[in-house]
Amino acid sequence: MRVFVTGASGHIGSAVVSELIAAGHEVIGLARSDAAAATVTALGAAVRRGDLDDLDGLKAAAADSDGVIHLAFKHDQMLSGHVAAAVATELATVQALGDALAGTGKPLVTASGTGTLGELGRPLTEEDAGTPSGEAAAGTPHSRIDSEIAVVGFAQRDVRSSVVRIPPITHSTLDRSGFARMLIATAQENGFAGFPGDGANRWPAVHTLDAAHLFRLTLEQAPAGTRWHAVGDNGIPLRDIAQSIGDHLGVPTESIPADRLRAYFGEFLTMVITRDLPTSSRTTRRVLGWEPTHPGLLADFDEGNYFTAHSAHI
Repeated sequence: MRVFVTGASGHIGSAVVSELIAAGHEVIGLARSDAAAATVTALGAAVRRGDLDDLDGLKAAAADSDGVIHLAFKHDQMLSGHVAAAVATELATVQALGDALAGTGKPLVTASGTGTLGELGRPLTEEDAGTPSGEAAAGTPHSRIDSEIAVVGFAQRDVRSSVVRIPPITHSTLDRSGFARMLIATAQENGFAGFPGDGANRWPAVHTLDAAHLFRLTLEQAPAGTRWHAVGDNGIPLRDIAQSIGDHLGVPTESIPADRLRAYFGEFLTMVITRDLPTSSRTTRRVLGWEPTHPGLLADFDEGNYFTAHSAHI
């Protein structure tokens, strides 16, 4: 299969490209810079230059493919506080890709997050669809749920569309700037590993290579209009994550009260650090036959790669 992959040079994207090529697929990776193009080429994929703002280019690349995996997202905008702009670009991108594939029956697989629906008071399942977020006053959608709904809806236009939800922590030696790195760097900067309140809130996690495998299975097998969960650890208490980080760094572990969260975690992490997001991947495992085979988060921490001198800083 000739597969067009956006975000091909990124943390998850580079693993997906390698997974696809190893399975015999031909890959064309989107690259917005010379450095990204060099990375994609080194992985063994062809390069298509462009970015998420070039909707006509995205449509042309999708139309020239046998299937699309969309992983790119403007994380830099999100981290700088421009969440609505990043989400608006995401929605425009998936609509362009879906339009290009409409009527073909070809697969379109996109990434979303397990926290998109917020806290449910129970584990999130693949059957939880959510409702449209509505639009802000300026006409900009303010939740990635709108992109999820758009992608699933393309099934009505003869696109074999599906969404893979990724947990907040996706970990491996390929991770250079994810949440695991942020939490470790925050502990280093403060001299202790902190967790919010009693630290009982749970975050799911997955190894990068296990996530990449699920993206391939979804591309090859998933029925139209479906959602899947790339979740290995269903929900690790934040205090356990902090304790592991503290143990590996040789620093204390402490609870952070609500009035000190921003001072310790910073603006961005404070927005998400207290969320309780347990997530089930039972349906994904049963239907697609996906089973994680790589270490869970705490076992990955124990392997030490996150705490070596060359990799502990983001």
